[in-house]
Amino acid sequence: MSSLALYRRYRPESFAEVIGQEHVTDPLQQALRNNRVNHAYLFSGPRGCGKTTSARILARCLNCEQGPTPTPCGECQSCQDLARNGPGSIDVIEIDAASHGGVDDARELREKAFFGPAGSRYKIYIIDEAHMVTSAGFNALLKVVEEPPEHLKFIFATTEPEKVIGTIRSRTHHYPFRLVPPGTLREYLAEVCGKEKIPVDEAVLPLVVRAGAGSVRDSMSVMDQLLAGATDEGVTYAMATSLLGYTDGSLLDAVVESFAAGDGAAAFDVVDHVIEGGNDPRRFVADLLERLRDLVILAAVPDAVEKGLIDAPADV
Repeated sequence: MSSLALYRRYRPESFAEVIGQEHVTDPLQQALRNNRVNHAYLFSGPRGCGKTTSARILARCLNCEQGPTPTPCGECQSCQDLARNGPGSIDVIEIDAASHGGVDDARELREKAFFGPAGSRYKIYIIDEAHMVTSAGFNALLKVVEEPPEHLKFIFATTEPEKVIGTIRSRTHHYPFRLVPPGTLREYLAEVCGKEKIPVDEAVLPLVVRAGAGSVRDSMSVMDQLLAGATDEGVTYAMATSLLGYTDGSLLDAVVESFAAGDGAAAFDVVDHVIEGGNDPRRFVADLLERLRDLVILAAVPDAVEKGLIDAPADV
């Protein structure tokens, strides 16, 4: 078993493997097919939804020997260097703007950028956390981003595109990434668990999806933690609720039944059980509201589960 974190072990290597971002990956692949690739891109969106991964895949597509191509061959030296566990390429430079966003860093980048690539088609700069580049830093980069030499490409990735100055933003092709829908994320997690050959209770996956809040990386990190603590039985619902701090479904059932029966004493019994069990009361209330919301939807739409309006296993 690899010691690499789950999200790194299953990091996509082609646009076809990126989930929930078809509105970005399809136009990018078409641009590569048409050989109409821009010199600068801005990938924006919430954390953990594939911006940096897509930037690496785009670099792989551009520098593949068969390229520019929407599907990297995976065989050539460039593809192997930029593979999931590859050593990296000297011509694809990743910069974390959180620690290298000053004007001196920008000037150094500008000076190096004019030298041609060592062994690839393009020299590509992937600038992560681009909103951390200072205003002076962006101004120092402006000329080279505006009129780069033929061999140069820029990919900016950021969670806050409004902080990238307008003069830079207007010179890029902007692709906004989105949070991944719960259904898509749940299918993907089920697939990963199957590859890991560890049994996971079906009721666990909606909990992981909720904890990840639409971020693939966050969901994979939560899943990784659960798999790491799995027993011979695999990952059970009880283990997941206690580790993630969610309220056990049986307690929510008991409260709903006490509401239905108008039995205040039974409802307070459950509340007492929650407090005595060391559960977070705010989490309990949030989970109860979500359960009541699901029941309201189910009352109005009897086939809500089939339509995907409720993210829960069929038996629940």
